[in-house]
Amino acid sequence: MVESKSENKLEREYTIPLRKKSRVVPRYRKTPKAIKTIKEFLARHMKIENRDLNKVKIDKNVNEFMWARGIRKHPHKIKVKVMKDGENVRVELVDYPNKLKFKKLREEKRKKDALESIDKKKTLMQRGKESLQKKDTEKPNEKKKEEIMEREKTGAEPAKGIEKTQTKKIKHQTEKPTKAKKPVRVALQK
Repeated sequence: MVESKSENKLEREYTIPLRKKSRVVPRYRKTPKAIKTIKEFLARHMKIENRDLNKVKIDKNVNEFMWARGIRKHPHKIKVKVMKDGENVRVELVDYPNKLKFKKLREEKRKKDALESIDKKKTLMQRGKESLQKKDTEKPNEKKKEEIMEREKTGAEPAKGIEKTQTKKIKHQTEKPTKAKKPVRVALQK
């Protein structure tokens, strides 16, 4: 057992035996009983009030390690690192098997990449805002006046209006394709 203390925080390492408690239950309940045994052990050793099992939080990797071989064949002992903050207790695995090591590394890499992409987006947004602020500080009235003068010279405004009316007329003049009628038998028309 390794122990380290700081302000209201307590860290310890335990090797928890699981075989004795799960031996008495049926095979289809062994792993759930082993997980409950871990919580009971830690509630007792970390001195949790009323030995409340809801205050013991098991890490995802510990759970995966316990369930790796299924419901019937859990590991018979487990080495964990326990951290107590006030009333709550967190449990983490100490020695990761290779499969879980690589899985944990992949998850950390994904988180790191996600944070980097968020930072990139933030910097791009900041650059965009800065460029907009610079454009706004440049004399906007002069630009608008120049655009209006160019339009008046070229006559672009009236031409656009004419084009719109022509396209509307063409749109309404076109006939929609009619459905072909089925031929009616001559014998039935009498």
